[in-house]
Amino acid sequence: MSKDVEKHLSLNVSLPSGSKKRSRKLRSSKHKESVHTQKPAEIEAPQQEPIPAQVVATDYDVEEAQEVVFRPNPGPQTSFLSSSEREVLYGGAAGGGKSYAMLADPLHGLNDPNFSGLLVRHTTEELRELIQKSQELYPRAIPGIKWSERKSQWISPRGGRLWMSYLDKDTDVTRYQGQAFNWIGFDELTQWPTPYAWDYMRSRLRSAHSRDLGLYMRATTNPGGAGHAWVKKMFIDPAPAGKDFWATDVESGKTITFPKGHSKEGQPLFKRRFIPASLFDNPYLAEEGDYEAMLLSLPEHQRKQLLEGNWDVNEGAAFPEFDRTKHVIEHFEIPESWSRFRACDYGYGSYTGVLWFAMAPDEQLIVYRELYVSKVTASDLADLILEAEVEDGGMRYGVLDSSLWHKRGDTGPSLAEQMNMKGCRWRPSDRSRGSRVAGKNEIHRRLKVDEFIEKPMLVFMDNCRNTIAQIPAIPLDKKNPEDVDTKAEDHLYDALRYGIMTRPRSSIWDYNPAKQRTGFQASDPSFGY
Repeated sequence: MSKDVEKHLSLNVSLPSGSKKRSRKLRSSKHKESVHTQKPAEIEAPQQEPIPAQVVATDYDVEEAQEVVFRPNPGPQTSFLSSSEREVLYGGAAGGGKSYAMLADPLHGLNDPNFSGLLVRHTTEELRELIQKSQELYPRAIPGIKWSERKSQWISPRGGRLWMSYLDKDTDVTRYQGQAFNWIGFDELTQWPTPYAWDYMRSRLRSAHSRDLGLYMRATTNPGGAGHAWVKKMFIDPAPAGKDFWATDVESGKTITFPKGHSKEGQPLFKRRFIPASLFDNPYLAEEGDYEAMLLSLPEHQRKQLLEGNWDVNEGAAFPEFDRTKHVIEHFEIPESWSRFRACDYGYGSYTGVLWFAMAPDEQLIVYRELYVSKVTASDLADLILEAEVEDGGMRYGVLDSSLWHKRGDTGPSLAEQMNMKGCRWRPSDRSRGSRVAGKNEIHRRLKVDEFIEKPMLVFMDNCRNTIAQIPAIPLDKKNPEDVDTKAEDHLYDALRYGIMTRPRSSIWDYNPAKQRTGFQASDPSFGY
């Protein structure tokens, strides 16, 4: 972004009139004072000629008729700053002024003594850039505000606080145990591989003063990145862009409701909204033309994401050959004569992915069921799996991450043994040297359309919604393009790889090495697969 653009953005910041809900809350605060109480100095970007801020009285603070400090660009940026929904994502194309909008949003309440906010980036390096931008803006927006380097927080004259920190790993969320915030922001949300950090920090969204200040989670991002799939499922897929909707569960797609026994049992919990950004929503950058020219020069995937804000493509996708029209089929009843098996990648702290496979007579492999859950013990997982298989007529075999045979301490069975004792039988997956690359290559082979049967050798039934979202979105490892990015959401991918690497056959139990047959040889003759 050019310095001219940064200057215009930082000057044009007025908190919009916004929703009645948010403006009413600000006016009803104890001190009846907003971020516009004092006349701010001119805001100017470094090494630029100062441009006077526009003086406008809006209905946001019409009672005090105070000067506007920050004027957002009309359209999406204004919509983002005035949104009243609990969770809002502002994203899409590059150049829409997302970072400045994120910095401006806490100004709704920062001068309130009860305000407690948290703004995070994924890494410390990215955080420094955000802090630098805030240091250019905040002292001009709120005269007297102080930055504490030691605590990494802004403290307004009235006592409102905004922490600026990072969340590199899922375990970093433990730093915020016991803390409470009424505003939490994630800048560049798709940099988080899983929704774990977002979901956990939602539990920190609480305040005794929520009636006055509200409770809000805000995020900005472009399409792409390790978390592209789950962000798309959470904010993009449920409703048209710009329209609010009741929050849905990422795994099931169902509306999140108050639990059984609650006085509001069955009622939806809160609303979300996705606000798309576009380069052309930023008149200063769009008119310049240079930035658009740069975006037009990018490779196709990047151009569609950063210029068009297209969420249906993912930069650096590991499986670009995936095509919903070819690889997703309608659900149907699997014939009893077809071989069936399952594969699982287990994780308690993150997610567990289980896939069920059926082998057609022409050796097309069909993924016909999925289970995608978190915080489930191995024993409970066995119960869920066996319940799902009641009408399947039995599994030929199951393949499980081989690490689950490792003992945890000196006592008790391994996780795999716990499930086996419940009757949920497993055999260890192939995790030999080179197995990850070999598994990925086999997925590529099966996704291709077979020239003889004129259809791909791997398809997914349309009820496997998480798998269908994850496989085309999973990115390549930038350091090793022969493998996928293991930091991405890859649990269902790993389950798929484990299953495929068993070299399944349409008549698996009839395998006779003495006879010439088509298809792959068994990877482990002792287990027969």
